[in-house]
Amino acid sequence: METQLDPMKDDLPLMANTSYMLLKHYVLDLDVDFKSKVIEGSIVLFFETGSQYRKTISAGKECCQSQFDETCKMRASEPCHIPMINVSTCSSKIECNDFAVSGKDEEATSDENSNHSNNEQASGISSSKDCCDTEDHGNKDFLLVLDCCDLSVLKVEEVDVAAVSGIEKFTRSAKLTGVSKELENLRNRIVLELVTLPADRWKEQLYYFTHCSQAPGCGELLFSTGTWSLEIRKSGIQSPADFPHAIRIWYKTKPEGRSVTWTTDQSGRPCVYTMGSPINNRALFPCQEPPIALSTWQASVRTAAGFVVLMSGENSAEPVQLQEGILSWYYYVSMPMPASTFTIAVGCWQEVKQQSFKQKTAIGTNTEFSLPSSQTDLRWHEEICGHMEYPCRFQNPAARLQAVIPYRVFAPWCLMENCEEYLLQLVPQCLSAAYATLGTHPFSRLDVLIVPSNFSSLGMA
Repeated sequence: METQLDPMKDDLPLMANTSYMLLKHYVLDLDVDFKSKVIEGSIVLFFETGSQYRKTISAGKECCQSQFDETCKMRASEPCHIPMINVSTCSSKIECNDFAVSGKDEEATSDENSNHSNNEQASGISSSKDCCDTEDHGNKDFLLVLDCCDLSVLKVEEVDVAAVSGIEKFTRSAKLTGVSKELENLRNRIVLELVTLPADRWKEQLYYFTHCSQAPGCGELLFSTGTWSLEIRKSGIQSPADFPHAIRIWYKTKPEGRSVTWTTDQSGRPCVYTMGSPINNRALFPCQEPPIALSTWQASVRTAAGFVVLMSGENSAEPVQLQEGILSWYYYVSMPMPASTFTIAVGCWQEVKQQSFKQKTAIGTNTEFSLPSSQTDLRWHEEICGHMEYPCRFQNPAARLQAVIPYRVFAPWCLMENCEEYLLQLVPQCLSAAYATLGTHPFSRLDVLIVPSNFSSLGMA
């Protein structure tokens, strides 16, 4: 039986097995439907092999067994998902009789206990006593576990990244002949090269992430949904290194999903936004939530004309009309962050711009704010950042002097006048005070949104 948790009292279970498969990038392609109160579409996930699995392979059998024992001790109080390691001393004993397959291409004989039908009910999850099985070696498939809740998963498939035009540059070092097994290795090699590109090639990386996410599928994967997890496997694949490193998940949210709120704004118009509480983004998309799982993402969101899509992103998106009455919005981030910091708000927002008055201070320009000379000198001579490698904006010294970052203010129509009169003067002063107290803002821009009064969580990151 799955553990029943009270989100108001209990911590969220961290189900994702990040030590074996670590998620590095998300590509979301979604449609927002206010009539059905559903967000649906696909998400493509790009992985690298996790650190614990790599250590296991390099250290050998004894290391493998000790890591399994330690993992079982840590997870003894919650449902446990320890995947199969392709060595003789370790095996996972995970029941596979609740898996579903979406298409007709999978062989019915791939697993005698597989359930070949789409199911949305919670599946049974093996208890902690099944974590470590030192017998029955080598006949269990590797299980990829993702954090999710309140989602209807429709199909999971491997993505043929090798079909992308120009992707050959990432395969020159691979000596593969094109047979089936080696073609799978080739796809994983491409993803590995892509997710490990140096930070100064982030634009190229984003370009290929986009095109890889649009590549055709090359085989459906078995999956099962639980209360707190999505479990995926490929028949016959027993090692994380051999598991597909680029997968596409077709899914849709549920109107009652606890990661988003469907409501009306102060003008009575429909809107939806992420809450960030009580279950983070698990009911918005499948993800990895353990602290080690820092990732980048990009998202294309389509909705009816008249709606504005705001999202945590480094770019200020401009809508593109796809067809009559349908607009598409595109955002991306290049700073690795937890999946819980992904935010979205869709509504009939209007950008509040200065029209009837002029700000009296130079901070209206967002960058021309004078600092005391001593503080200026300190900012200019700060040491290089100590974070992980990514295209940090502080490589440009001017960013350290940016007392007020570029920002936009959005509000429902009925609050436009008040926001213009009062809020536009207040925001730059607040940002400047935050700069003086906390230092330079880590992000390149900011959107301020006036949400309805029933917003039940902290401000969106």
